[in-house]
Amino acid sequence: MNKYAIILAAGKGTRMKSDLPKVLHPVCGTPMLQHIINKLKKNDIDKIIVVIGHKSDKIRETIQDDVIFVEQTEQNGTAHAVLQAVPHLAGKEGTTLVITGDTPLIEETTLESLLQEHTNSRSKGTVLTAIQNNPTGYGRIIREFNSVTDIHEDNKLGNVVGIVEEKDADVSQKKIIEVNTGIFAFDNQTLLEGLPKIENKNVQNEYYLTDIVSVFIEEGKEFGGYLLQDPNEAMGINSRVQLSEAETIMRKKINQKHMDNGVTIIDPSNTYIESEVMIGNDTIIYPGTVIKGNTIIGSGVTIHSNSEIQNATIGNYSIIRQSVIHDSVVGQYVQIGPFAHIRPKTAIKNKAKVGNFVELKGTTFGEGSKANHLSYIGDSKVGDGVNIGCGTITVNYDGKNKFKTIIEDGSFIGCNANLMAPVTIGKNSIVAAGSTVTKDVPEDALTISRTKQENKEGYATKIKNRR
Repeated sequence: MNKYAIILAAGKGTRMKSDLPKVLHPVCGTPMLQHIINKLKKNDIDKIIVVIGHKSDKIRETIQDDVIFVEQTEQNGTAHAVLQAVPHLAGKEGTTLVITGDTPLIEETTLESLLQEHTNSRSKGTVLTAIQNNPTGYGRIIREFNSVTDIHEDNKLGNVVGIVEEKDADVSQKKIIEVNTGIFAFDNQTLLEGLPKIENKNVQNEYYLTDIVSVFIEEGKEFGGYLLQDPNEAMGINSRVQLSEAETIMRKKINQKHMDNGVTIIDPSNTYIESEVMIGNDTIIYPGTVIKGNTIIGSGVTIHSNSEIQNATIGNYSIIRQSVIHDSVVGQYVQIGPFAHIRPKTAIKNKAKVGNFVELKGTTFGEGSKANHLSYIGDSKVGDGVNIGCGTITVNYDGKNKFKTIIEDGSFIGCNANLMAPVTIGKNSIVAAGSTVTKDVPEDALTISRTKQENKEGYATKIKNRR
């Protein structure tokens, strides 16, 4: 069976009060629209069509997936939006999902179940429904057998015979608590035949996709309803408050997933992990940790409080203490922090140590090497077994260009050294404390570059007496 999907993402989202299109607002680090595309792909959808309108260029720029974009230049309702996708579906057999772009909490398993329910039924269309104790704002589901106010088990309600929008519902219909989620499955050809028959006879003078139910019923076609077990999945996001609520729900699910997979999260309510993060078993995460982007964390890692990790890879059994790591690779058995800053394009090899108030940027830091305190190592290649003394600075920037420092295996850099790039420190060499190194250092050499000390005995007393 061929499967297609239409995502409705043309709305302005005025209640968000944002310059960013609503569907691009992130939930746990991923744009709402991207969440939906990802879940559709997990259901092996053959063709995904995204209907865009408001700030469409920004959406095209952000979403790089293999999807088809079509534009709804005028906001004339959801049926009108679906009509824009017709040229890409004409003549095709199969099932078409229609889903709104602001429902990022929907699970791929729910979409799979909806597709299966539709395929197994005689219905030409199936709507995903949910129970909302406070249904205000939602379209109400009218079934064959429901008593308007009472909802029983799904299979006792009969087929759907209508969907009434909030603004068009009468007093009795507003008491119904089974609501439309905005997610449908259709026989593709039947959908395309029914769309032109929808009229705009409603308060908004818009073409509602929900009116296709009446079109189908008038033609003797059945329309089914599949009741969603967790109504939170169908939560639409129209405001910053709802965005925050969705973040909370998704964050809880993400943390639950990692804990089910063997990760210890000391305080899940105070731990932020984005949706694409991967974490190995036996890793321990302390409160206040933020893990973002496409981060991959190995097994047995310990991440202490107030650490921020983004788009980084952390090897097995490493320890991170109150540090920031962005766009970098950390090996196994590495110790970082407290208060280290690992900036982009840094690679720290196995068993290395990067201590308190050390900053690395664009640097390869060798296996077993150490920089334990108060140093800046930028645009550098540090070999294996190197010791970087406290206060060491690679002077890599002249105001216009960046230059590279190379510190070869086994070298020892004394405290408070300045390495004036471009410069190479040879293997097993020693740079004396307080040196400013401006020339390459040969292998096995001791380099001393500092002003000769001069002691003037009794001079301190003379200076004090002048005051």
